[in-house]
Amino acid sequence: MKMPVKPRKKAQSKEKAAIIEVFNVHVIFPNQDRYDGECTRTEDGALERNGYGTHTTHNGLIYTGQWKNDKINGAGKLEHPSGAIYEGEFKDNKFHGTGTYTWPNQFKYIGSFNENKLEGEGKFIDSEGYEWVGTFHNRAAPALKLKMDM
Repeated sequence: MKMPVKPRKKAQSKEKAAIIEVFNVHVIFPNQDRYDGECTRTEDGALERNGYGTHTTHNGLIYTGQWKNDKINGAGKLEHPSGAIYEGEFKDNKFHGTGTYTWPNQFKYIGSFNENKLEGEGKFIDSEGYEWVGTFHNRAAPALKLKMDM
């Protein structure tokens, strides 16, 4: 006669999920750059930017947005002293994903970026307000079409 087999309980991990402590810091770097925002500790105890914060360089470049592993990652806004502004997605300190880049002369590109390059479908708005749509590859945009409102 066979005895019924009881189901085994899954082994439960003795490890508990590590609680990550988030610090709000104000840091002035040796080159006079500043960071105000969230940080966490690495395994070796160093602080690194993770979460939301603002980094201002000594020459006036300002980034406000998401950080991950001490790099600009996620949504944010980068303002250049010249007046140029990028607002959108970042990956590993580069424009990457969907965003809007506005030049100091108010020309504007709205669309896809790949590692700091205009890449994919997008819209360019000139100083007169005309919208040009098409596919962009870095600085080239063959066959742009003027969008007409009728």
